[in-house]
This record gives sequence, structure tokens and C-alpha cells, in this order.
Amino acid sequence: MSSSSSTSLSYRDAGVDIDAGDALVEAIKPYAKRTMREGVLAGLGGFGAMFEISKKYKEPVLVSGTDGVGTKLKLAFMLDKHDTVGIDLVAMSVNDILVQGAEPLFFLDYFACGKLDVARATDVIKGIAQGCEQAGCALIGGETAEMPSMYPDGEYDLAGFAVGAVEKSKVIDGSKIKPGDVVLGLASSGIHSNGYSLVRKIIERAQPDLNGDFHGRKLADVLMAPTRIYVKPLLALMTSMEVKGMVHITGGGLVENIPRVLQDNLTAVLNKDAWTLPPLFKWLQEHGNVADAEMHRVFNCGIGMTVIVSQENADAAIAQLTAAGETVMRIGEIRAREADQAQTIVI
Repeated sequence: MSSSSSTSLSYRDAGVDIDAGDALVEAIKPYAKRTMREGVLAGLGGFGAMFEISKKYKEPVLVSGTDGVGTKLKLAFMLDKHDTVGIDLVAMSVNDILVQGAEPLFFLDYFACGKLDVARATDVIKGIAQGCEQAGCALIGGETAEMPSMYPDGEYDLAGFAVGAVEKSKVIDGSKIKPGDVVLGLASSGIHSNGYSLVRKIIERAQPDLNGDFHGRKLADVLMAPTRIYVKPLLALMTSMEVKGMVHITGGGLVENIPRVLQDNLTAVLNKDAWTLPPLFKWLQEHGNVADAEMHRVFNCGIGMTVIVSQENADAAIAQLTAAGETVMRIGEIRAREADQAQTIVI
């Protein structure tokens, strides 16, 4: 037997460092602890995470959502900025389940890399915990997978999973929306987490100074601004009035997402002049020579969430959301749909 085949091999020789994984769990415990809330039955470290649904629900319906951050991660690698992508990860799932009326209860994350960099992974998971705090949900579990040769050096992937609950009688499904209802738009914090393949293509073409000034901030920070989490203001709004529909503006933009809550006989007519296209989207459109229709399909164009309420509740809804820190615009109304008419029209 040759000496090379008799050498004792370890998992570390194969590229997996169990000690680094243990160090990461210890590093993230204080951040996860800050997200704990009523209902959590066990801390990090078990095989499964346990959560008890509050007795305040008589007929609880569980609503779940899963998502990633997409190619925004490529920009994070390029800029070596990892502290906010975790917020994006949480936002994508909690905003999705919120629109059905659900209160996010808990969140689990999946972090996969070729070689575990404990400091970088801690940065990412700290962001996940921050997102959970903003959403009022508990970070009660997750998985860190170190898989040599699966990912290029310094790169990782993220996925997340949120579970929420809503009273069966209070599920928001758009069935109560009718002509005359008002569409409110809540401002986005930036690009959020959709359209980054096109963003990176535009950056490649424009070759901007990413550390240069862009309306008082570094362009890199504006491009990486984390997705806004709308959970707390909208849960509060639901307790004070009837919210007929909500739409999280993700891939597909306003034109493809709003129809998801409308019955076939309705259309949303949006007024393009009701809000100003933020400077970042103007910059992207100009440097990428992107057509208006493509902008509306790919990006949120400054509106990250829409809320549909009755005409008589619109002013009160605007006042309450504004007081809660949201920037709110009356961007359109619901009308009866004519034959062959699109379900979202921007005029």
C-alpha cells in the first residue's frame, strides 16, 4: 500500500470545516435571540424549530412563502457588501405572505457556500435577524451548507422561508374589490430584489464610479438599498379598516402583479403622473436605454407595495400609513374591465 493512500483523511481535508460551522452558530445566537417572540418553543440548535400558534386565532390559516435574493447577490460579491442582503431575503417572503392578511410568525434561512467565511456569513445572518425584527417574526432555525467546489470562491447563495397566520374570516384575497376602489402606492426603498440581471448589464455598459456621489449617497449604497418591509404599518392598518387587496411589487412590476388580486371583470387604471420616477430608475432607464413598457415590467419604479381600499377609507388610510413612516400616493382606481382590456393600464 502506498503511503499516500494510507494517510488519514478528514472532512477538513475535503474542504468542510465543522469547527467553522460551530463558530458561526455561536456568532449568530445573540442576533437570533433578539427576534424571539411569543410562540417560540425552542431556541436554535434543535433538529426542528417549534412554534405554538396563539390562542387569539379561532380558525388560524397558515400562509407560507419562500424566496431568494436573486442576482443582487452578484452585486454584493462585487462590492464586498454583505450586511443588508439578509434584510432583502426576509422582505421577499414576509411581504408576500402579508398581502394575504397574514402576520409573519417565524422565518428559516438556508445559507450555502463553497468555503465558509465565518465573518461574512455572520454579516449576512445579522441582516436576516434585522429583517426579522422589522417584520416582528422570529428567526428560529436555518441551515448552513458548506459545499466545496459547488460555488466560486467568496460566493454563496441564500434562500428563506416564512410562515404566518391569519384568521380564516380575515384572509385577503381580492374578492371584495369593486369599481371605484382606490389604489394606493407605498414608496419602495429602491430596486428591492428584482431586475438585478438587467441592473448589472446596465452597470457593465455605463461603467459608473460605484463609490461616486449619487444624490448625496454613494451609488453603490443606493443600488444595494435593502428591500422595504411593510409588515408592521400594514398589519396596523388592517386592524383599523377594511383592506380589500394588497400587492407586493416584485418581478413583473406593477403591470403584472396587480392583476393577481383582481377578478377577471376588473382593471386597475394607474396614473403615471401620480408619482415621480425616483432618480435611480431614471438613471437605469437612461443608461440602459430601457423602454417605458420594459421598465414597468421589470422594476417596481418607486412603488414597492400597493394597497386597495374603498373610496371612503382612502384618506384615512393615507393619513395612518403616513403617520407610520410610509410615503403614500394615490396612484389609481379600480374600474370595470372592458372586453380585451388589460388588467393594469398605466396612463
